Amino acid sequence: MNLITIFWDTLRDILPIAAIIFGFQFIVIRKRVKHLSQVLIGFFMVWVGLSLFLVGLEQALFPMGELMATQLTNYDFLPAVAEGAQRHWSDYYWVYIFAFAIGASTTIAEPSLIAVSIKAGEISGGTIDPFMLRLAVALGMAFGITLGVWRIVMGWPLQWFVFAAYCLVIIQTLRSPKSIIPLAFDSGGVTTSTITVPIIAALGLGLASSIPGRSALMDGFGMIALACLFPIITVMGYAQIAQWKDKRKQTTDSLSYSQAPSSTKGDKNAL
Repeated sequence: MNLITIFWDTLRDILPIAAIIFGFQFIVIRKRVKHLSQVLIGFFMVWVGLSLFLVGLEQALFPMGELMATQLTNYDFLPAVAEGAQRHWSDYYWVYIFAFAIGASTTIAEPSLIAVSIKAGEISGGTIDPFMLRLAVALGMAFGITLGVWRIVMGWPLQWFVFAAYCLVIIQTLRSPKSIIPLAFDSGGVTTSTITVPIIAALGLGLASSIPGRSALMDGFGMIALACLFPIITVMGYAQIAQWKDKRKQTTDSLSYSQAPSSTKGDKNAL
């Protein structure tokens, strides 16, 4: 794509946002913008940054994702099969490993997830570990992408997987601690952002185009839907495990106290 065209298209996308913000500020709120020069510089940086990011997508992330899918599914790279025999889904094990690894690594580096995890740690007063939250989301994302890759290899309909995942999400929502549910749903949304989506989309399209009998339109898309759902499952699962361990510890402590000698109990009561 032409660099000038990308800059112009990005500017047209940003101008309505700026018009709404400044319109409400001057017409509805009727107050001057504090530090107007800094705000304008910030909008300029957003314009330049988004434009360069789109250039990077076209020249690096999309081609690399499709290239990796093509190389990993190449006939010379896959295990040899007898002439006329149908290839087994397990022959694509390197594709599954790559999907899991790239899903986990891109999620750990996702800026929006880092911001959400830091804020969650601050607001919870240290109860929520930001790194453990990111790790739980990364595992969910990695599993969702791997499952999406396996679905493309098998050629099965996406709605089966989405329906099963939503059923699991509903069951976990009813049984998870209420304080973690909003954070879990937000964590599922922030994972599909600037770094993750381009690579996932390119990997799915490249994989569907490389496997015989698959349609890039029908089978290449849908991985992002699974990538959104499974982090919700893993975050709520992490909260359920933490709650179970806490209850188990409290039960163990209460049993230890009840089985303690009466003299020890008396000493504790005296204290």
